[in-house]
Amino acid sequence: MSDHTHVELRPGAYADSVTLLQVSRAVQDLDGVLAAQVAMATGLNVEVLTQMGFAVPAEATTNDLVVALRITDAAALDEALAGVDRSLLEANRRGAGPTELAPPRTTASALRRAPAGMALVSVPGPSALVEAMDALDAGRDVMIFSDNVPLDQELALKRTAADRGLLVMGPDCGTAVVGGLGLGFANTVRPGPVGIVAASGTGCQQLLALLDHAGVGVTSALGVGGRDLSAEVRGLSTREAMRRLDADPAVELVVVVSKPPAGDVADEIRAYAAGLGTPVEFALLGPGQPHLTASAEAVLRRRGHDLPTWPVSGRADPPSSGSALRGLFVGGTLCDEAMLIAAGSLGAVHSNIPLSPDLALGTDLAAPDGAHTMVDFGDDALTAGRAHPMIDPTLRLDHLVRVAADDDTGVLLLDVVLGHGSEPDPAALLAPAVAAVRQPVVIAVVGTDADPQGLERQVRALVDAGAEVHLSNAGATRRAIELLTSEGPR
Repeated sequence: MSDHTHVELRPGAYADSVTLLQVSRAVQDLDGVLAAQVAMATGLNVEVLTQMGFAVPAEATTNDLVVALRITDAAALDEALAGVDRSLLEANRRGAGPTELAPPRTTASALRRAPAGMALVSVPGPSALVEAMDALDAGRDVMIFSDNVPLDQELALKRTAADRGLLVMGPDCGTAVVGGLGLGFANTVRPGPVGIVAASGTGCQQLLALLDHAGVGVTSALGVGGRDLSAEVRGLSTREAMRRLDADPAVELVVVVSKPPAGDVADEIRAYAAGLGTPVEFALLGPGQPHLTASAEAVLRRRGHDLPTWPVSGRADPPSSGSALRGLFVGGTLCDEAMLIAAGSLGAVHSNIPLSPDLALGTDLAAPDGAHTMVDFGDDALTAGRAHPMIDPTLRLDHLVRVAADDDTGVLLLDVVLGHGSEPDPAALLAPAVAAVRQPVVIAVVGTDADPQGLERQVRALVDAGAEVHLSNAGATRRAIELLTSEGPR
């Protein structure tokens, strides 16, 4: 029986990417539906739909909602479309919610109703400035979850905050623990004497997971956005976050973690740390610098803890053919870390977030012949108009199929990041995809035993699919390199 496709545009029918992901999944579960994608017609989403075999009308614009269905036969179409309408209506009702008071229409009016607390801004990046500035004008700290915020606007917000003794967490602050409450993509960890300042979301989560496994708790994790230690921003929020953790009597050790910072800015932050009363450990990625697992081990030594054996489950065999390492990451810092480790052993690694401009991949993410590649699917360019890959794995799963079909691919390296806000069951979709590839697969699963997805359950499902699973991303990367360079059968 051949399948049928149906694609329609709904002009002006906007819904956010997370809502549309939920709608797509609900419709895909209907009888007779083989595939369902309901998404805004951004350039990236149109490209993904085209790769999935859907013909999107050329007149589609970013203001159009695309309903793309692959069904077993024409008779299933009416029920599938009714399912789309029903799911969209239910999502809108959930979003409205019962209330006797009209919802506030601006951040400023919302803050007037709440006399204390910080503000969390999660709107399209170009709209974040006004909302975050409202919070600062009200004397509140602000966490900006939004990505794609222009650099000049980030600078304006952080300079304003610095003048007022306030903290701007972000933009693109994906992870935080404030007052024991996880915000964004946060793992469930026990409280303890460590405080983290993080210019990296998944770098922070890797430290949270490793320290939790070793029995060390974290009282606060203050995200500051991935550009905070850049040459332009110069650690404006990092300094304020360090100052606050230094003043917190519950914090006995501060850890500063960042994707590769500007060298002179890193020196300035180290000098600032020297003037604090609380000791500071640095986990700043870069050439010649320790990887995140080594930094976690340094924290454990300073706290007087024995170093654990970082868990590994399953065992991958060396590839029978193919000589290229292909990394597919949802965490930008985990991708950075893997590239830094791999470049030291394998040489050049091409990426959409390259270590040097000459190693940049094109917009199609296609690998040069025989090249080692690593892709960060959470990069701003790949999340415009769609949910982060820790929520919606569609783009990475599609790329996994293409990479696995490439005869040059020898070993696949992936990450899975657990915690609140992430997919409720990442292995449900990833494990079947892993089982279908012929190459060895090594996966870093970053999470804790208390995370809602169930760390052990996720690991077991991936191992059963044939993957080798590590808690340490550095350990997973080293193992992938070992498999690729093994003298075993090829």
